[in-house]
Amino acid sequence: MASEKLTSTGYIKHHLQNLTFGQHPDGTWGLAHGADEAKEMGFWAIHVDTMFWSVFLGALFLWLFRKAALRASADTPSGFLNFVEWVIEFIDNNVRSSFSHKNAMVAPLALTLFVWILLMNTMDLVPVDWIPMLASLAGIEYMKVVPTTDPNATFGMAFGVFALTLFYSIKVKGPLGFASELTMQPFQANNPILKIIFIPINFFLEFVSLIAKPLSLSLRLFGNLFAGEMIFILIALLFSGGIVFALAGGVLQLAWAVFHILIVLLQAFIFMILTIVYLEMAHSHH
Repeated sequence: MASEKLTSTGYIKHHLQNLTFGQHPDGTWGLAHGADEAKEMGFWAIHVDTMFWSVFLGALFLWLFRKAALRASADTPSGFLNFVEWVIEFIDNNVRSSFSHKNAMVAPLALTLFVWILLMNTMDLVPVDWIPMLASLAGIEYMKVVPTTDPNATFGMAFGVFALTLFYSIKVKGPLGFASELTMQPFQANNPILKIIFIPINFFLEFVSLIAKPLSLSLRLFGNLFAGEMIFILIALLFSGGIVFALAGGVLQLAWAVFHILIVLLQAFIFMILTIVYLEMAHSHH
């Protein structure tokens, strides 16, 4: 691997490669040594770094908010407790303005998604070489620290939201109501023959719209964070030679990080607000 790092291509590939665990072609199980071995492991391979950082940051979110809940009192909050209450109030206001039905799960779900995704996105602001370098000293060959730059993570969250959307669509409207929603719009007619003709057309259009929900959620988050991470890697690569270049690269990375904070916050907010909107649509009768 050391020889590969000497080239620009090797540097980029190394930083974009997940720590992958799976079954080798010879039947043994273990970590992949390179992108080719990771591809050979197939669908059931696990990205260990994505799993570790997403679970770690999720546990961090639970610990911090539980700590704040235990410290909550009738007194005026200050410091971290004040920040947590502001975040909860911000989420609650968005839920109240976008979701008009009674469902006690929506607000906690929105809070969890927003803070969890925000923490995962924020890992993109850590200098690209720091944690991989520490991992290499511990004998770990690859380490991607931003879970949302892995489509497995973003698709996993999006499919979870999609499953809830289907569940509440069927629960609130009933199987027949949900089926009619997919087949009786947008084209409508009073003539029975035209109604029958419009059913497959309506179903195709509504099915595409339905499938577009998880795809838009996952690909938007993945694409924006992956692009941001790639720019950090390219800056580190272009300004890696000499002290003057390193200082220039550090200034440029800092400037990009300041701008990237907007993307980190915005993508977490968009994922959360679209989840609320999709659940609102699942509860609403057309």
